[in-house]
Amino acid sequence: MAVEGSAGDLIKVVSLLGAAVVAVPLFKKIGLGSVLGYLAAGLAIGPFGFKLFTDPQAILHVAELGVVMFLFVIGLEMRPSHLWSLRKQIFGLGSLQCLVCGLLLTLVSIGFGFPLAVSFVCAMGFVLTSTAIVMQLLGERGDIAAPRGQRMVSILLFEDLLIVPLLAIVAFIAPPALDASAVAAPSRWGVIGLALASLATLVAAGIWLLNSFFRVLANAKAREVMTAAALLVVLGAALLMQLGGLSMAMGAFLAGVLLSESTFRHQLEADIEPFRGLLLGLFFLGVGMSLDLAVVGRNWQLIVAGVLALMATKAACIYAVARLAKSSHADALDRAVLMAQGGEFAFVLFSAALGARVIDATVNANMTAVVVLSMALTPLVVLAHQRWGPRIAESMEGVEAAQNQQASVLVIGFGRVGQIASQGVVARGASLTVIDNDTQVIRDAQNYLGFKVYYGDGGRSDVLHAAGAHNATAILVCVNDKDAATRIAQSVRAECPHARVLVRAYDRQHAVELVKTDGADTVIRETFESAMKMGYEAMLATGATVEEAGAVISDLRRLDDERFDLEVAGDAFAGRALLQAGLRNGGKRDERSVQAPVA
Repeated sequence: MAVEGSAGDLIKVVSLLGAAVVAVPLFKKIGLGSVLGYLAAGLAIGPFGFKLFTDPQAILHVAELGVVMFLFVIGLEMRPSHLWSLRKQIFGLGSLQCLVCGLLLTLVSIGFGFPLAVSFVCAMGFVLTSTAIVMQLLGERGDIAAPRGQRMVSILLFEDLLIVPLLAIVAFIAPPALDASAVAAPSRWGVIGLALASLATLVAAGIWLLNSFFRVLANAKAREVMTAAALLVVLGAALLMQLGGLSMAMGAFLAGVLLSESTFRHQLEADIEPFRGLLLGLFFLGVGMSLDLAVVGRNWQLIVAGVLALMATKAACIYAVARLAKSSHADALDRAVLMAQGGEFAFVLFSAALGARVIDATVNANMTAVVVLSMALTPLVVLAHQRWGPRIAESMEGVEAAQNQQASVLVIGFGRVGQIASQGVVARGASLTVIDNDTQVIRDAQNYLGFKVYYGDGGRSDVLHAAGAHNATAILVCVNDKDAATRIAQSVRAECPHARVLVRAYDRQHAVELVKTDGADTVIRETFESAMKMGYEAMLATGATVEEAGAVISDLRRLDDERFDLEVAGDAFAGRALLQAGLRNGGKRDERSVQAPVA
Protein backbone atom coordinates (compact mmCIF):
# COMPACT_ATOMS: atom_id res chain seq x y z
CA MET A 1 0.00 0.00 0.00
CA ALA A 2 2.80 2.37 0.89
CA VAL A 3 4.49 1.64 -2.41
CA GLU A 4 1.24 2.27 -4.28
CA GLY A 5 0.77 5.58 -2.44
CA SER A 6 4.34 6.63 -3.21
CA ALA A 7 3.87 5.74 -6.87
CA GLY A 8 0.65 7.79 -6.97
CA ASP A 9 2.40 10.81 -5.46
CA LEU A 10 5.26 10.42 -7.91
CA ILE A 11 2.82 10.30 -10.82
CA LYS A 12 1.37 13.63 -9.67
CA VAL A 13 4.81 15.22 -9.43
CA VAL A 14 5.75 13.92 -12.89
CA SER A 15 2.42 15.20 -14.25
CA LEU A 16 3.04 18.70 -12.87
CA LEU A 17 6.56 18.87 -14.25
CA GLY A 18 5.57 17.33 -17.59
CA ALA A 19 2.65 19.70 -18.10
CA ALA A 20 4.87 22.72 -17.41
CA VAL A 21 7.74 21.47 -19.58
CA VAL A 22 5.39 20.89 -22.54
CA ALA A 23 3.03 23.87 -22.24
CA VAL A 24 5.35 26.74 -21.27
CA PRO A 25 7.88 26.47 -24.15
CA LEU A 26 4.98 25.90 -26.57
CA PHE A 27 3.10 29.00 -25.43
CA LYS A 28 6.27 31.10 -25.42
CA LYS A 29 7.08 29.87 -28.91
CA ILE A 30 3.74 31.06 -30.27
CA GLY A 31 4.11 34.37 -28.42
CA LEU A 32 1.52 33.89 -25.65
CA GLY A 33 3.97 33.98 -22.73
CA SER A 34 4.85 31.61 -19.90
CA VAL A 35 2.03 32.67 -17.54
CA LEU A 36 -0.70 31.60 -19.96
CA GLY A 37 1.24 28.38 -20.59
CA TYR A 38 1.18 27.51 -16.88
CA LEU A 39 -2.53 28.36 -16.61
CA ALA A 40 -3.42 26.20 -19.63
CA ALA A 41 -1.31 23.32 -18.31
CA GLY A 42 -3.05 23.53 -14.92
CA LEU A 43 -6.46 23.51 -16.58
CA ALA A 44 -5.49 20.46 -18.67
CA ILE A 45 -4.33 18.28 -15.75
CA GLY A 46 -6.80 19.61 -13.17
CA PRO A 47 -10.18 18.30 -12.03
CA PHE A 48 -11.86 19.80 -15.11
CA GLY A 49 -9.31 18.44 -17.59
CA PHE A 50 -7.68 15.02 -17.40
CA LYS A 51 -8.50 14.84 -13.65
CA LEU A 52 -4.95 14.01 -12.59
CA PHE A 53 -5.54 16.35 -9.62
CA THR A 54 -8.77 16.73 -7.68
CA ASP A 55 -7.73 19.28 -5.01
CA PRO A 56 -6.21 22.38 -6.63
CA GLN A 57 -6.50 24.34 -3.36
CA ALA A 58 -3.87 22.06 -1.81
CA ILE A 59 -1.53 22.88 -4.70
CA LEU A 60 -2.28 26.60 -4.37
CA HIS A 61 -1.60 26.53 -0.64
CA VAL A 62 1.94 25.26 -1.24
CA ALA A 63 2.49 27.26 -4.42
CA GLU A 64 1.78 30.58 -2.66
CA LEU A 65 5.34 30.21 -1.41
CA GLY A 66 6.42 31.01 -4.97
CA VAL A 67 4.86 34.45 -4.64
CA VAL A 68 6.49 34.78 -1.22
CA MET A 69 9.95 34.01 -2.61
CA PHE A 70 9.39 36.28 -5.59
CA LEU A 71 8.69 39.18 -3.24
CA PHE A 72 11.81 38.32 -1.23
CA VAL A 73 13.98 38.55 -4.36
CA ILE A 74 12.34 41.87 -5.28
CA GLY A 75 13.00 43.11 -1.74
CA LEU A 76 16.70 42.30 -2.13
CA GLU A 77 16.79 44.82 -5.00
CA MET A 78 15.02 47.52 -2.94
CA ARG A 79 17.46 49.31 -0.68
CA PRO A 80 15.74 51.12 2.23
CA SER A 81 16.77 54.50 0.83
CA HIS A 82 15.22 53.61 -2.52
CA LEU A 83 12.07 52.30 -0.86
CA TRP A 84 11.80 55.51 1.15
CA SER A 85 12.02 57.50 -2.08
CA LEU A 86 8.94 55.56 -3.30
CA ARG A 87 6.82 56.36 -0.22
CA LYS A 88 4.66 58.90 -2.07
CA GLN A 89 3.95 56.40 -4.83
CA ILE A 90 3.22 53.57 -2.39
CA PHE A 91 0.84 55.45 -0.12
CA GLY A 92 -0.24 58.25 -2.46
CA LEU A 93 -0.66 56.62 -5.84
CA GLY A 94 -1.49 53.22 -4.32
CA SER A 95 -4.21 54.51 -2.01
CA LEU A 96 -5.76 56.72 -4.70
CA GLN A 97 -5.95 53.84 -7.20
CA CYS A 98 -7.41 51.42 -4.62
CA LEU A 99 -9.98 53.98 -3.42
CA VAL A 100 -11.23 54.92 -6.89
CA CYS A 101 -11.27 51.33 -8.18
CA GLY A 102 -12.94 50.03 -5.01
CA LEU A 103 -15.74 52.60 -5.20
CA LEU A 104 -16.56 52.08 -8.87
CA LEU A 105 -16.22 48.29 -8.77
CA THR A 106 -18.62 48.22 -5.81
CA LEU A 107 -21.14 50.14 -7.91
CA VAL A 108 -20.66 47.65 -10.77
CA SER A 109 -21.32 44.74 -8.39
CA ILE A 110 -24.45 46.46 -7.06
CA GLY A 111 -25.53 46.81 -10.68
CA PHE A 112 -25.40 43.00 -10.95
CA GLY A 113 -27.95 42.81 -8.13
CA PHE A 114 -25.75 41.94 -5.14
CA PRO A 115 -26.31 43.48 -1.68
CA LEU A 116 -23.92 46.21 -0.53
CA ALA A 117 -21.79 44.00 1.75
CA VAL A 118 -21.41 41.30 -0.93
CA SER A 119 -20.69 43.93 -3.59
CA PHE A 120 -18.00 45.48 -1.41
CA VAL A 121 -16.23 42.13 -0.85
CA CYS A 122 -16.44 41.21 -4.55
CA ALA A 123 -15.14 44.64 -5.60
CA MET A 124 -12.24 44.77 -3.13
CA GLY A 125 -11.21 41.24 -4.04
CA PHE A 126 -10.92 42.38 -7.65
CA VAL A 127 -9.06 45.55 -6.62
CA LEU A 128 -6.21 43.38 -5.28
CA THR A 129 -4.11 42.93 -8.44
CA SER A 130 -2.18 39.71 -9.07
CA THR A 131 1.34 40.42 -7.81
CA ALA A 132 2.58 37.18 -9.36
CA ILE A 133 1.30 37.92 -12.89
CA VAL A 134 2.29 41.59 -12.98
CA MET A 135 5.77 40.96 -11.58
CA GLN A 136 6.31 38.04 -13.96
CA LEU A 137 5.28 40.12 -16.99
CA LEU A 138 7.38 43.09 -15.85
CA GLY A 139 10.35 40.78 -15.30
CA GLU A 140 10.01 39.17 -18.73
CA ARG A 141 10.24 42.53 -20.46
CA GLY A 142 12.88 43.96 -18.05
CA ASP A 143 10.74 46.79 -16.67
CA ILE A 144 10.87 46.12 -12.92
CA ALA A 145 13.67 48.66 -12.37
CA ALA A 146 12.26 51.21 -14.84
CA PRO A 147 10.23 54.14 -13.41
CA ARG A 148 6.95 52.83 -14.83
CA GLY A 149 7.72 49.41 -13.35
CA GLN A 150 8.57 50.95 -9.98
CA ARG A 151 5.19 52.71 -9.88
CA MET A 152 3.41 49.40 -10.43
CA VAL A 153 5.55 47.72 -7.77
CA SER A 154 4.64 50.52 -5.35
CA ILE A 155 0.91 50.03 -5.99
CA LEU A 156 1.25 46.26 -5.58
CA LEU A 157 2.99 46.77 -2.23
CA PHE A 158 0.16 48.99 -1.03
CA GLU A 159 -2.39 46.40 -2.12
CA ASP A 160 -0.50 43.74 -0.16
CA LEU A 161 -0.80 45.96 2.90
CA LEU A 162 -4.49 46.52 2.16
CA ILE A 163 -5.39 42.86 2.75
CA VAL A 164 -5.00 43.40 6.52
CA PRO A 165 -7.69 46.12 6.97
CA LEU A 166 -9.90 44.33 4.44
CA LEU A 167 -9.91 41.15 6.53
CA ALA A 168 -10.75 43.27 9.59
CA ILE A 169 -13.64 44.91 7.69
CA VAL A 170 -14.98 41.47 6.68
CA ALA A 171 -15.00 40.44 10.35
CA PHE A 172 -16.73 43.71 11.29
CA ILE A 173 -19.54 43.42 8.71
CA ALA A 174 -20.10 39.69 9.30
CA PRO A 175 -23.56 38.76 10.69
CA PRO A 176 -23.71 37.73 14.37
CA ALA A 177 -22.69 34.15 15.16
CA LEU A 178 -25.62 31.74 15.26
CA ASP A 179 -24.10 29.90 18.21
CA ALA A 180 -24.48 32.05 21.32
CA SER A 181 -21.75 30.11 23.04
CA ALA A 182 -19.21 30.93 20.33
CA VAL A 183 -15.96 32.41 21.56
CA ALA A 184 -15.83 36.16 21.18
CA ALA A 185 -13.56 37.40 18.39
CA PRO A 186 -10.42 39.23 19.45
CA SER A 187 -10.69 42.99 19.68
CA ARG A 188 -9.59 45.10 16.77
CA TRP A 189 -6.95 46.77 18.96
CA GLY A 190 -5.60 43.33 19.81
CA VAL A 191 -5.33 42.47 16.11
CA ILE A 192 -3.55 45.74 15.36
CA GLY A 193 -1.20 45.25 18.32
CA LEU A 194 -0.30 41.73 17.20
CA ALA A 195 0.41 42.94 13.67
CA LEU A 196 2.66 45.77 14.91
CA ALA A 197 4.49 43.39 17.26
CA SER A 198 5.17 40.96 14.40
CA LEU A 199 6.39 43.80 12.21
CA ALA A 200 8.68 45.18 14.94
CA THR A 201 10.11 41.71 15.61
CA LEU A 202 10.94 41.20 11.95
CA VAL A 203 12.59 44.62 11.60
CA ALA A 204 14.63 44.11 14.79
CA ALA A 205 15.81 40.68 13.64
CA GLY A 206 16.73 42.06 10.23
CA ILE A 207 18.76 44.92 11.66
CA TRP A 208 20.60 43.16 14.51
CA LEU A 209 20.60 39.41 13.85
CA LEU A 210 20.48 38.37 10.18
CA ASN A 211 23.91 39.63 9.05
CA SER A 212 25.66 38.05 12.04
CA PHE A 213 23.69 34.86 11.45
CA PHE A 214 24.82 34.56 7.83
CA ARG A 215 28.41 35.53 8.72
CA VAL A 216 28.64 32.60 11.14
CA LEU A 217 27.21 30.19 8.55
CA ALA A 218 29.56 31.50 5.83
CA ASN A 219 32.56 30.85 8.07
CA ALA A 220 31.37 27.27 8.49
CA LYS A 221 31.76 26.87 4.68
CA ALA A 222 28.79 24.52 4.37
CA ARG A 223 27.10 25.39 1.07
CA GLU A 224 23.91 23.43 1.70
CA VAL A 225 23.48 25.07 5.12
CA MET A 226 23.57 28.53 3.51
CA THR A 227 20.80 27.44 1.16
CA ALA A 228 18.79 26.10 4.08
CA ALA A 229 19.37 29.36 5.97
CA ALA A 230 18.12 31.41 3.00
CA LEU A 231 14.92 29.35 2.92
CA LEU A 232 14.62 29.66 6.69
CA VAL A 233 14.78 33.44 6.54
CA VAL A 234 12.18 33.71 3.77
CA LEU A 235 9.73 31.21 5.24
CA GLY A 236 10.33 32.40 8.81
CA ALA A 237 9.57 36.00 7.86
CA ALA A 238 6.44 34.87 5.99
CA LEU A 239 5.30 32.79 8.97
CA LEU A 240 5.89 35.65 11.41
CA MET A 241 3.78 38.01 9.32
CA GLN A 242 1.05 35.38 8.93
CA LEU A 243 0.91 34.85 12.69
CA GLY A 244 0.55 38.59 13.06
CA GLY A 245 -2.38 38.63 10.64
CA LEU A 246 -0.35 40.23 7.86
CA SER A 247 0.49 39.10 4.32
CA MET A 248 3.16 36.38 3.98
CA ALA A 249 4.40 38.07 0.81
CA MET A 250 4.80 41.35 2.69
CA GLY A 251 6.90 39.61 5.35
CA ALA A 252 9.20 38.12 2.73
CA PHE A 253 9.48 41.47 0.97
CA LEU A 254 10.48 43.22 4.20
CA ALA A 255 13.06 40.52 4.93
CA GLY A 256 14.53 41.10 1.47
CA VAL A 257 14.64 44.87 2.01
CA LEU A 258 16.41 44.41 5.37
CA LEU A 259 19.03 42.22 3.68
CA SER A 260 19.41 44.42 0.58
CA GLU A 261 22.51 46.13 2.02
CA SER A 262 24.02 42.85 3.21
CA THR A 263 27.22 41.45 1.71
CA PHE A 264 25.33 38.15 1.34
CA ARG A 265 22.62 39.63 -0.89
CA HIS A 266 23.77 38.04 -4.15
CA GLN A 267 24.37 34.67 -2.51
CA LEU A 268 20.86 34.72 -1.05
CA GLU A 269 19.33 35.62 -4.39
CA ALA A 270 21.18 32.77 -6.11
CA ASP A 271 20.06 30.30 -3.42
CA ILE A 272 16.39 31.32 -3.58
CA GLU A 273 16.07 31.69 -7.37
CA PRO A 274 15.55 27.99 -8.28
CA PHE A 275 12.88 27.56 -5.61
CA ARG A 276 11.20 30.85 -6.55
CA GLY A 277 10.89 29.97 -10.22
CA LEU A 278 9.62 26.46 -9.59
CA LEU A 279 7.06 27.45 -6.94
CA LEU A 280 5.85 30.46 -8.91
CA GLY A 281 5.20 28.19 -11.86
CA LEU A 282 3.41 25.81 -9.50
CA PHE A 283 1.23 28.71 -8.34
CA PHE A 284 0.07 29.44 -11.89
CA LEU A 285 -0.57 25.74 -12.43
CA GLY A 286 -2.73 25.75 -9.30
CA VAL A 287 -4.67 28.78 -10.51
CA GLY A 288 -5.37 27.02 -13.80
CA MET A 289 -6.58 23.90 -11.93
CA SER A 290 -8.92 25.93 -9.75
CA LEU A 291 -10.95 27.21 -12.71
CA ASP A 292 -14.25 25.37 -12.15
CA LEU A 293 -15.58 24.76 -15.65
CA ALA A 294 -18.82 23.34 -14.24
CA VAL A 295 -19.55 26.64 -12.47
CA VAL A 296 -18.52 28.58 -15.59
CA GLY A 297 -20.84 26.41 -17.69
CA ARG A 298 -23.83 26.90 -15.39
CA ASN A 299 -23.33 30.65 -14.95
CA TRP A 300 -21.34 31.53 -18.05
CA GLN A 301 -23.38 34.60 -18.90
CA LEU A 302 -22.98 36.12 -15.43
CA ILE A 303 -19.28 35.20 -15.24
CA VAL A 304 -18.37 36.46 -18.71
CA ALA A 305 -20.28 39.69 -18.11
CA GLY A 306 -18.61 40.03 -14.70
CA VAL A 307 -15.11 39.51 -16.12
CA LEU A 308 -15.63 42.06 -18.91
CA ALA A 309 -17.36 44.65 -16.71
CA LEU A 310 -14.90 44.41 -13.80
CA MET A 311 -11.77 44.37 -16.00
CA ALA A 312 -13.00 47.27 -18.15
CA THR A 313 -13.99 49.35 -15.10
CA LYS A 314 -10.74 48.64 -13.28
CA ALA A 315 -8.66 49.42 -16.38
CA ALA A 316 -10.53 52.72 -16.86
CA CYS A 317 -9.96 53.66 -13.20
CA ILE A 318 -6.25 52.82 -13.35
CA TYR A 319 -5.86 54.83 -16.56
CA ALA A 320 -7.67 57.84 -15.06
CA VAL A 321 -5.58 57.75 -11.87
CA ALA A 322 -2.36 57.41 -13.87
CA ARG A 323 -3.26 60.38 -16.05
CA LEU A 324 -4.20 62.35 -12.94
CA ALA A 325 -0.72 61.58 -11.61
CA LYS A 326 0.71 63.10 -14.82
CA SER A 327 1.70 59.84 -16.56
CA SER A 328 1.74 59.84 -20.36
CA HIS A 329 -1.11 58.28 -22.33
CA ALA A 330 1.01 55.27 -23.36
CA ASP A 331 2.35 54.75 -19.81
CA ALA A 332 -1.15 54.99 -18.28
CA LEU A 333 -2.60 52.59 -20.86
CA ASP A 334 0.23 50.12 -20.24
CA ARG A 335 -0.43 50.18 -16.49
CA ALA A 336 -4.17 49.73 -17.03
CA VAL A 337 -3.61 46.70 -19.27
CA LEU A 338 -1.16 45.02 -16.90
CA MET A 339 -3.14 45.60 -13.68
CA ALA A 340 -6.76 45.12 -14.83
CA GLN A 341 -7.10 41.60 -13.40
CA GLY A 342 -7.97 40.30 -9.95
CA GLY A 343 -5.26 38.66 -7.89
CA GLU A 344 -4.30 35.79 -5.64
CA PHE A 345 -5.20 37.71 -2.46
CA ALA A 346 -8.80 37.79 -3.70
CA PHE A 347 -8.99 34.06 -2.89
CA VAL A 348 -7.89 34.84 0.69
CA LEU A 349 -10.50 37.58 1.03
CA PHE A 350 -13.30 35.46 -0.49
CA SER A 351 -12.45 32.52 1.79
CA ALA A 352 -12.57 34.76 4.86
CA ALA A 353 -15.88 36.28 3.70
CA LEU A 354 -17.32 32.80 3.10
CA GLY A 355 -16.24 31.66 6.57
CA ALA A 356 -17.78 34.79 8.12
CA ARG A 357 -21.01 34.21 6.10
CA VAL A 358 -20.72 37.57 4.33
CA ILE A 359 -20.97 35.76 0.98
CA ASP A 360 -22.38 32.32 0.19
CA ALA A 361 -20.77 29.37 -1.63
CA THR A 362 -22.32 30.27 -4.99
CA VAL A 363 -20.97 33.83 -4.92
CA ASN A 364 -17.58 32.48 -3.82
CA ALA A 365 -17.46 30.01 -6.73
CA ASN A 366 -18.59 32.61 -9.28
CA MET A 367 -16.18 35.29 -8.10
CA THR A 368 -13.29 32.81 -7.95
CA ALA A 369 -14.05 31.91 -11.58
CA VAL A 370 -14.20 35.62 -12.49
CA VAL A 371 -10.81 36.29 -10.89
CA VAL A 372 -9.16 33.23 -12.42
CA LEU A 373 -10.49 34.07 -15.88
CA SER A 374 -9.27 37.66 -15.54
CA MET A 375 -5.81 36.33 -14.64
CA ALA A 376 -5.88 33.98 -17.62
CA LEU A 377 -6.98 36.76 -19.99
CA THR A 378 -4.28 39.21 -18.87
CA PRO A 379 -1.38 37.71 -20.91
CA LEU A 380 -3.59 37.75 -24.01
CA VAL A 381 -4.62 41.37 -23.44
CA VAL A 382 -0.98 42.34 -22.83
CA LEU A 383 0.06 40.58 -26.04
CA ALA A 384 -2.62 42.42 -28.03
CA HIS A 385 -1.56 45.72 -26.46
CA GLN A 386 2.09 45.10 -27.37
CA ARG A 387 1.17 44.41 -30.99
CA TRP A 388 -1.42 47.10 -31.61
CA GLY A 389 -1.18 49.58 -28.73
CA PRO A 390 0.89 52.78 -28.69
CA ARG A 391 4.58 52.37 -27.97
CA ILE A 392 5.72 53.64 -24.60
CA ALA A 393 8.07 56.57 -24.84
CA GLU A 394 11.22 56.01 -22.85
CA SER A 395 11.07 57.76 -19.50
CA MET A 396 13.52 60.67 -19.21
CA GLU A 397 13.00 61.00 -15.47
CA GLY A 398 16.37 61.75 -13.83
CA VAL A 399 18.07 61.94 -17.25
CA GLU A 400 19.70 65.01 -18.78
CA ALA A 401 20.65 65.56 -22.41
CA ALA A 402 24.18 66.70 -23.24
CA GLN A 403 24.42 70.44 -23.91
CA ASN A 404 27.52 72.55 -24.54
CA GLN A 405 29.92 70.09 -22.90
CA GLN A 406 33.67 70.73 -22.91
CA ALA A 407 35.95 67.73 -22.36
CA SER A 408 39.17 66.25 -23.75
CA VAL A 409 37.70 62.73 -23.92
CA LEU A 410 34.20 61.70 -25.03
CA VAL A 411 32.91 58.21 -24.15
CA ILE A 412 29.89 56.93 -26.11
CA GLY A 413 28.26 54.00 -24.32
CA PHE A 414 28.67 53.43 -20.59
CA GLY A 415 28.14 49.68 -20.19
CA ARG A 416 30.70 47.30 -18.73
CA VAL A 417 33.37 48.21 -21.31
CA GLY A 418 32.81 51.97 -21.17
CA GLN A 419 32.94 52.02 -17.38
CA ILE A 420 36.31 50.24 -17.28
CA ALA A 421 37.82 52.09 -20.25
CA SER A 422 37.02 55.49 -18.72
CA GLN A 423 38.81 54.77 -15.44
CA GLY A 424 42.32 55.34 -16.80
CA VAL A 425 41.32 58.69 -18.30
CA VAL A 426 39.77 59.78 -15.01
CA ALA A 427 42.81 58.60 -13.03
CA ARG A 428 45.05 60.74 -15.23
CA GLY A 429 42.93 63.78 -14.49
CA ALA A 430 41.62 64.36 -18.01
CA SER A 431 38.18 65.91 -18.43
CA LEU A 432 35.53 63.43 -19.50
CA THR A 433 32.03 63.53 -20.98
CA VAL A 434 29.92 60.35 -21.20
CA ILE A 435 26.76 59.85 -23.26
CA ASP A 436 24.45 56.85 -23.59
CA ASN A 437 21.01 56.29 -25.10
CA ASP A 438 19.81 53.85 -22.41
CA THR A 439 18.05 55.84 -19.71
CA GLN A 440 18.30 53.00 -17.18
CA VAL A 441 22.08 52.84 -17.63
CA ILE A 442 22.21 56.59 -17.03
CA ARG A 443 20.17 56.36 -13.82
CA ASP A 444 22.20 53.40 -12.54
CA ALA A 445 25.48 55.22 -13.23
CA GLN A 446 24.23 58.20 -11.24
CA ASN A 447 22.77 56.20 -8.35
CA TYR A 448 25.39 53.49 -7.88
CA LEU A 449 28.60 54.85 -9.43
CA GLY A 450 28.15 58.56 -8.82
CA PHE A 451 28.92 59.16 -12.51
CA LYS A 452 27.22 61.88 -14.54
CA VAL A 453 26.10 60.41 -17.86
CA TYR A 454 24.14 62.41 -20.42
CA TYR A 455 21.47 61.15 -22.77
CA GLY A 456 22.20 61.13 -26.48
CA ASP A 457 22.67 59.12 -29.67
CA GLY A 458 26.34 59.25 -30.63
CA GLY A 459 25.49 58.74 -34.30
CA ARG A 460 23.86 62.19 -34.61
CA SER A 461 26.09 65.12 -35.45
CA ASP A 462 24.11 67.60 -33.31
CA VAL A 463 24.44 65.32 -30.27
CA LEU A 464 28.18 64.90 -30.87
CA HIS A 465 28.72 68.66 -30.97
CA ALA A 466 26.50 69.21 -27.90
CA ALA A 467 28.61 66.61 -26.07
CA GLY A 468 31.79 68.51 -26.95
CA ALA A 469 33.16 66.14 -29.61
CA HIS A 470 34.62 69.08 -31.56
CA ASN A 471 36.93 69.78 -28.59
CA ALA A 472 37.80 66.18 -27.74
CA THR A 473 41.22 64.74 -28.46
CA ALA A 474 39.95 61.16 -28.09
CA ILE A 475 36.51 59.62 -28.64
CA LEU A 476 35.80 56.13 -27.28
CA VAL A 477 32.92 54.23 -28.92
CA CYS A 478 31.97 51.51 -26.40
CA VAL A 479 28.42 50.58 -27.37
CA ASN A 480 27.36 46.91 -27.24
CA ASP A 481 25.90 46.79 -30.76
CA LYS A 482 28.18 46.30 -33.74
CA ASP A 483 25.87 47.98 -36.26
CA ALA A 484 25.43 50.99 -33.99
CA ALA A 485 29.19 51.08 -33.29
CA THR A 486 29.97 51.15 -37.03
CA ARG A 487 27.40 53.88 -37.67
CA ILE A 488 28.64 55.99 -34.74
CA ALA A 489 32.31 55.53 -35.71
CA GLN A 490 31.65 56.69 -39.26
CA SER A 491 29.69 59.69 -38.00
CA VAL A 492 32.45 60.59 -35.53
CA ARG A 493 35.11 60.27 -38.22
CA ALA A 494 33.14 62.57 -40.54
CA GLU A 495 32.31 65.18 -37.89
CA CYS A 496 35.53 65.11 -35.84
CA PRO A 497 38.51 64.27 -38.11
CA HIS A 498 40.89 65.82 -35.57
CA ALA A 499 40.02 63.35 -32.79
CA ARG A 500 41.56 59.93 -32.24
CA VAL A 501 38.73 57.40 -32.54
CA LEU A 502 38.88 54.19 -30.50
CA VAL A 503 36.11 51.67 -31.15
CA ARG A 504 35.02 48.55 -29.32
CA ALA A 505 34.64 45.78 -31.93
CA TYR A 506 32.11 43.05 -31.35
CA ASP A 507 34.25 40.37 -33.05
CA ARG A 508 36.97 39.91 -35.65
CA GLN A 509 34.70 40.46 -38.65
CA HIS A 510 33.43 43.67 -37.09
CA ALA A 511 37.00 44.85 -36.52
CA VAL A 512 37.85 44.17 -40.18
CA GLU A 513 34.75 46.11 -41.24
CA LEU A 514 35.72 49.10 -39.09
CA VAL A 515 39.24 49.20 -40.51
CA LYS A 516 38.03 48.80 -44.10
CA THR A 517 35.58 51.69 -43.75
CA ASP A 518 38.22 53.84 -42.03
CA GLY A 519 35.87 54.27 -39.09
CA ALA A 520 38.51 54.03 -36.37
CA ASP A 521 42.13 54.80 -35.56
CA THR A 522 42.26 51.95 -33.05
CA VAL A 523 40.03 48.89 -32.93
CA ILE A 524 39.78 46.84 -29.75
CA ARG A 525 38.14 43.42 -30.04
CA GLU A 526 36.23 42.96 -26.82
CA THR A 527 37.30 39.34 -26.18
CA PHE A 528 40.80 39.24 -27.71
CA GLU A 529 42.88 40.62 -24.84
CA SER A 530 41.04 38.64 -22.17
CA ALA A 531 41.42 35.46 -24.25
CA MET A 532 45.15 36.09 -24.64
CA LYS A 533 45.50 36.57 -20.89
CA MET A 534 43.58 33.36 -20.23
CA GLY A 535 45.76 31.43 -22.68
CA TYR A 536 48.89 32.83 -21.01
CA GLU A 537 47.71 31.70 -17.57
CA ALA A 538 46.71 28.29 -18.97
CA MET A 539 50.24 27.75 -20.29
CA LEU A 540 51.70 28.63 -16.91
CA ALA A 541 49.29 26.15 -15.30
CA THR A 542 50.59 23.38 -17.59
CA GLY A 543 54.21 23.96 -16.49
CA ALA A 544 55.49 26.54 -18.98
CA THR A 545 57.91 29.17 -17.73
CA VAL A 546 57.05 32.86 -17.89
CA GLU A 547 59.51 33.30 -20.76
CA GLU A 548 58.09 30.37 -22.74
CA ALA A 549 54.49 31.54 -22.27
CA GLY A 550 55.41 35.11 -23.18
CA ALA A 551 57.19 33.97 -26.35
CA VAL A 552 54.17 31.93 -27.48
CA ILE A 553 51.81 34.84 -26.83
CA SER A 554 54.09 37.16 -28.82
CA ASP A 555 54.11 34.74 -31.74
CA LEU A 556 50.31 34.43 -31.57
CA ARG A 557 49.94 38.20 -31.59
CA ARG A 558 52.26 38.50 -34.61
CA LEU A 559 50.35 35.78 -36.43
CA ASP A 560 47.03 37.42 -35.61
CA ASP A 561 48.28 40.77 -36.90
CA GLU A 562 49.38 39.17 -40.17
CA ARG A 563 46.07 37.38 -40.55
CA PHE A 564 44.14 40.56 -39.77
CA ASP A 565 46.10 42.51 -42.41
CA LEU A 566 45.33 39.80 -44.98
CA GLU A 567 41.63 39.90 -44.17
CA VAL A 568 41.54 43.68 -44.41
CA ALA A 569 43.20 43.36 -47.81
CA GLY A 570 40.43 40.98 -48.83
CA ASP A 571 42.35 37.67 -48.74
CA ALA A 572 40.24 35.83 -46.17
CA PHE A 573 41.39 32.40 -47.45
CA ALA A 574 45.03 33.17 -46.71
CA GLY A 575 43.99 34.53 -43.32
CA ARG A 576 42.28 31.26 -42.44
CA ALA A 577 45.34 29.32 -43.56
CA LEU A 578 47.50 31.41 -41.26
CA LEU A 579 45.12 30.68 -38.38
CA GLN A 580 45.28 26.94 -39.04
CA ALA A 581 49.06 27.07 -39.21
CA GLY A 582 49.21 28.93 -35.93
CA LEU A 583 46.91 26.46 -34.21
CA ARG A 584 49.04 23.53 -35.46
CA ASN A 585 52.37 25.07 -34.55
CA GLY A 586 51.63 27.04 -31.40
CA GLY A 587 51.90 30.46 -33.04
CA LYS A 588 55.05 29.69 -35.10
CA ARG A 589 54.52 30.33 -38.76
CA ASP A 590 54.98 27.31 -41.06
CA GLU A 591 55.69 28.63 -44.57
CA ARG A 592 54.82 25.28 -46.18
CA SER A 593 51.31 25.34 -44.71
CA VAL A 594 50.51 28.79 -46.07
CA GLN A 595 52.58 29.05 -49.22
CA ALA A 596 49.96 27.77 -51.66
CA PRO A 597 47.03 29.80 -50.28
CA VAL A 598 49.12 33.01 -50.29
CA ALA A 599 50.12 32.43 -53.87
